[in-house]
Amino acid sequence: MDVASNPARLEPTPEPPGADQRAAPRFTLLIRAAKLVSAQGEFVCVIRDVSETGVSVRTFHALPGCEDFALHMPAGAIYEIVKIWQRGNEAGFTFGQAVEVERLVNESSEYPKRGLRLGLCFPVAVNTLSGSFEAVVENLSQQGARLTCDRMLAIDQTVRIAMPDLGGKPREVRAKVRWRRDQHYGVVFDDTFTLGDFARLAALLQAPALLEEAVPPAGA
Repeated sequence: MDVASNPARLEPTPEPPGADQRAAPRFTLLIRAAKLVSAQGEFVCVIRDVSETGVSVRTFHALPGCEDFALHMPAGAIYEIVKIWQRGNEAGFTFGQAVEVERLVNESSEYPKRGLRLGLCFPVAVNTLSGSFEAVVENLSQQGARLTCDRMLAIDQTVRIAMPDLGGKPREVRAKVRWRRDQHYGVVFDDTFTLGDFARLAALLQAPALLEEAVPPAGA
């Protein structure tokens, strides 16, 4: 099961025997995908635990070397954070100011929750039954994308989009056109990206060196 679809649960994280008590109670968040925004771009992470004063996350690649980030939740909430430690693909941050843990978990919002979306902009080749043409992806999620092109596409038309891939050879993704505004189109993927593939694609497009520094999972 993709972690992005798991419901969040707020549970106390037990302290090991003899450990110092934290200034603020810490809770485990199981599991919420979010994005870390830094000077190098937007990157996918999974929140592991959170308290009023800080949060720890796991990523699918190394983190940028900067210390200042913004944590963007899928429903739109944004929290300024500063990195205080990093071990492999896990890192801990402090909030710029104390937060309401329950509100962060529940993502209180007057708008419906939406999937994690990254503001990535990159060229792609689009293939249809009538031929191929160039387009530009303007933003991307696990489930779809917004793109712009100078060709006319029909609502519900099936297209094949050549996406960049770690292996160097483009990955062809089947998609269907869902909406159109002038030269802008929204497409939904037939085969969605796993959260890990989505995260690594984002790193490949923005800071590929972070993939070379990634620490493989234990036992991999």
